[in-house]
Amino acid sequence: MTNTGMFFRMLFSAVFRRRSRAVMAVVASLVGAATLFCLAMICIAVPQQMNEEMRAYGANLIVTPTEAGADGKAGIDKAMVEHTTEMVAAKGSEKHAAYRYENVRVNAAPYVMAGIDVSEVRNLNHHWVVDGAWPSEGKVLIGRDVADAMGLQVGSGITIGYRASDNTSSSTSSAGSSDASASGSTAGASGSDSASSSDDAADSADSSHSSHSSDSADGTTQSQTPSDQPTQDGRVSSDIMDTSGTEFRVAGIVDTGGSEDSIIYATNADVDKLTGTSRGVDVIEYSAGAEDLNALVQSINDMTSMHVKAQQVTKITSSDTRIITMLQTLFWIVSLVVLVLTLVGVGTTISSIVSQRRNEIGLRKALGASSAAIGTEFYVESAMYGLIGGLLGTAIGYGLAQWLCVAVFERSIGFNWWLGAASVVLAALVAVIASIPPVHRATRIDPAVVLREE
Repeated sequence: MTNTGMFFRMLFSAVFRRRSRAVMAVVASLVGAATLFCLAMICIAVPQQMNEEMRAYGANLIVTPTEAGADGKAGIDKAMVEHTTEMVAAKGSEKHAAYRYENVRVNAAPYVMAGIDVSEVRNLNHHWVVDGAWPSEGKVLIGRDVADAMGLQVGSGITIGYRASDNTSSSTSSAGSSDASASGSTAGASGSDSASSSDDAADSADSSHSSHSSDSADGTTQSQTPSDQPTQDGRVSSDIMDTSGTEFRVAGIVDTGGSEDSIIYATNADVDKLTGTSRGVDVIEYSAGAEDLNALVQSINDMTSMHVKAQQVTKITSSDTRIITMLQTLFWIVSLVVLVLTLVGVGTTISSIVSQRRNEIGLRKALGASSAAIGTEFYVESAMYGLIGGLLGTAIGYGLAQWLCVAVFERSIGFNWWLGAASVVLAALVAVIASIPPVHRATRIDPAVVLREE
């Protein structure tokens, strides 16, 4: 029999003679490999899954116009919406919704009305809590603040008046910005930095109704009085008290806890019919799946001919990054603890095996076996325990990771073969490292002392 054959025969006989100890070493490696592989798979899958989950809570990118149209009202035409959407989609998955904002009156009180594509907004804002139905022809969706202020319920009637003077360039010099900030209002519920101004969108739109001068129908100029009420020929204008308008039904009430609650939502067709004109939108909100959102924003802003400005909804992206960073930090901490426990478990088992084989080691050394040969046998034995534990642990770890992702994210994950191979190799390496102290003690055994005890 060759030396190699004798080596493996002695190795396997030693393992099978001490099956309980071998099983303990394999289990120690298995637990470590399963835990580490499960954590690693989740750590790789979580950023993508978290990004998609966070994107379900609204936009992470908004696009607004940089120039006003011929009527003095800012707007992004349909062709530009499609072009911008193509740029976003080229960098990854995307969902979007466009909003057109108009200043309207309800019972002579100023409000902001948004024209929307219902399917787009529903697809983008899964976090909106809608009591009732979404807007349809002749029916509007109102914010909770609007409903509470006017005592409206689902099915109630609401008369909405539109005045061109409320939306002219003179009145929209600041209202235009309120439209832009109101345009960020839906992003506000998602937590955008622009929401700090969009939370006051309705208020700024309200003030624009009375704080700016405009031309009346007969050509006279309405000026501002100390009480902020428009006057005509020295008298308070009756136009501010005009409650006429178009009758709508309340299809539903939206409650987000954000600035959306102060806005009235209607279909684009109803807004066109109410205003008597069709124009571009004031904002496009995107839930973009681009890996580098900063680069996407820069590429849109660099296209000066597009006359639009893009910006991140920074609170969404920062929250996403913060959560992922916390999870990854937790992963490294737990991984370190698991590695230490695995080292202790395997090391303790190998120490026990060395203690049991002390007489055998002394006899072999007395017969001429070198310390290197004895050490090599123990290291190979430890590596074998680690490989077996690593293979079983990796399989179990993948099963655990799959179960957790399905339970938490309702999605399955694929097996990462590179990570699986690394897990098995790491398990074997940890087992060898853990066996170094006991093997070192084994190679220092004095055969004379051991045989004398025998």
